[in-house]
Amino acid sequence: MDLKGRMVIYAQDIMIFTGRSRSFAYNALNEVRKQIGKSKSKLLTFQEFADYHGIPVSELIQSVQKGIQKKRTG
Repeated sequence: MDLKGRMVIYAQDIMIFTGRSRSFAYNALNEVRKQIGKSKSKLLTFQEFADYHGIPVSELIQSVQKGIQKKRTG
């Protein structure tokens, strides 16, 4: 998986970023959706997630990208 051009954040990305469980990641996504007024069926962007949590989006993306690369190499 490569993040180039991808705007949508998934639970797996949150798991990589936080080091927490899948259920935590889904709860985090749902919490952000609820607070910004998106339904459960709508996707979240890295920007929306980062803004809600006060994280620079560039740091979020870099961290997830490093985690993906680390996973690939072993």
